[in-house]
Amino acid sequence: MKSKPFLLFIILVILACQIPSLAAPTVAPATPTLTSIVTETPTQTTTVPETVIPTETPTVTSTVAPHATRVLILSIDGLRPDAIALAPMPNLLALMQNSAYTLNAQTVFRSVTLISHASMLGGVCPSKHGVDWNDYIPSKGYAIGTDLFDIAHAAGLQTVMYVGKEKLRQITEPSSTDTFVYVNDRDLVLTERLIADFPQDFGVLFVHFGTPDGMGHLYGWMSSQQFSVLYRADEALGQILAELDARGLRDETLIIITADHGGHGTIHGTNLREDMTIPWIASGPGIQPKVLTTQVHTMDTAATAAFMLGLPIPPEWDGVPVYEALDLPVIKQSTACP
Repeated sequence: MKSKPFLLFIILVILACQIPSLAAPTVAPATPTLTSIVTETPTQTTTVPETVIPTETPTVTSTVAPHATRVLILSIDGLRPDAIALAPMPNLLALMQNSAYTLNAQTVFRSVTLISHASMLGGVCPSKHGVDWNDYIPSKGYAIGTDLFDIAHAAGLQTVMYVGKEKLRQITEPSSTDTFVYVNDRDLVLTERLIADFPQDFGVLFVHFGTPDGMGHLYGWMSSQQFSVLYRADEALGQILAELDARGLRDETLIIITADHGGHGTIHGTNLREDMTIPWIASGPGIQPKVLTTQVHTMDTAATAAFMLGLPIPPEWDGVPVYEALDLPVIKQSTACP
């Protein structure tokens, strides 16, 4: 009889080993837990990039203004836009292929050299810069207000002027220009002087070709004689561009080519379209080649130059950067001076 309890115990042990619910727990359940961690890791890895907004960087980049290390402004005195192809001016025509340009920009009234240049480089209408004379009269002083040379020089940039008319000295105070050279000669001679002593580190370089205006007064606007000197002015432009290339400065230079006024017959200074309409051509870093639809005014030259150099634009300026040329949203445009 004593053997029956022992036999019953043996049977229970055998049954316990065969029934999972009665068997002792093992570490096997830990395996599903590890498996679940592994499957969660890829899920987290694939969802992290989805939380990043990839359009933020391009948006910020697209709103950053293009930048130029230096600016060259060339004013061809008396250049009517319709004379460019007729002269012809092959270097300028070639440059226009990679430029943002308009042949319908407008100068200020009175459409004469000193008043117009004071607005071109001062960024304001004549009522603000106060220049109402058109001869070299040192006793009258200088244009009123803060001009492009003032803000560039204050920022530590080298400012240079090479001009064919001495009266352009009165656009800005001598303290705002590191170099001022007046050459009473042909445009090619002025260019030779510039290249012979080229300002390698210029920030703002203003070059003025005065001969086309003189020939217009002598022989008439759009005359063969004026076309002849415009062709020579274009040759001088080609030499300046070649010098920039040779010195490795072209890619970092904003080039603006424009005029102070046009002309009709042997005169200018009126509000006639022939006198008021000027070319405005911009080439260089950030410039998008196109024919501009924005109405450009001569005051916009100073504003565009300052904008590209990263300089503060004085709030009193009437000129506005030509945003369309830079492929930026046109947030504001200038208006004609009263």
